[in-house]
Amino acid sequence: MDREILNDYKEKDDKILLAQILDKIEMCENRNKIEYTDFLDMAQLELVQKFINKIKIENYMSYGGYEDAERKKYIIYPEKFNSDVVAKNLSNIIQIIRIKLPEDLRGKYTHRDYLGGIIKLGIERKKVGDIIVDNDGADIIIDKDIAKFLLENLGSLTRFSKSTITLENIQNLHQVEVKKEEIEIIVSSLRLDNVISELARCSRNKALDIINMERVFVNFQCETKKTKQIKPSDIVTIRGKGRFYIKELLGKTKSGRIIVKVEKFV
Repeated sequence: MDREILNDYKEKDDKILLAQILDKIEMCENRNKIEYTDFLDMAQLELVQKFINKIKIENYMSYGGYEDAERKKYIIYPEKFNSDVVAKNLSNIIQIIRIKLPEDLRGKYTHRDYLGGIIKLGIERKKVGDIIVDNDGADIIIDKDIAKFLLENLGSLTRFSKSTITLENIQNLHQVEVKKEEIEIIVSSLRLDNVISELARCSRNKALDIINMERVFVNFQCETKKTKQIKPSDIVTIRGKGRFYIKELLGKTKSGRIIVKVEKFV
């Protein structure tokens, strides 16, 4: 495959990731077997999807354990297979570490506690998918290659020493319900700095600080241009404040300000 296409990309990290995708495609073709990436975040997924569309690859799927997963792997498979065959092999790619907390710790651990424990054991973030947190524990979606290690070592951490830790098939993942809260904001324009000020409930100057600190993402891409125009269907993420889906424009106030309906992920 012609790798000169990578010259179209300026960012070094983008080139590295897309070169890895090309490696997976070539290995799949040469070995005639399924190949897959590490877990990718939403910005990486968007980049890879556009790249795959550009090079017109058809035998692939993205998968993270459930439909709305934020972190997924790209799975490349030979032409002799179809998506149904790949689906039957998913448990050979992704598994679940399930942690059940003792009664005295239920409701006290957050996503950060679970991820922090895994990182403390020396596991790279790219080997871990979404972490589904419930009151009594969590389902942690992981690369199968680290399953045995985590099963044997998570219990050595003080925070999980009294927990029940099991390895589960990905098909047994606890059902995930994405909760959203509908809100309305009123802005003078749809410039990014105006929208961030309302979503983060802060002053315009503070919103500019947040943008300049690279804490704002639009459709999972870091955005530092304060004048960028936000539109319906955009997803705006503010690190430390949450994720917001710009649902629709409801009209204008008598003074000409814009009323925006937003869904906040909670």
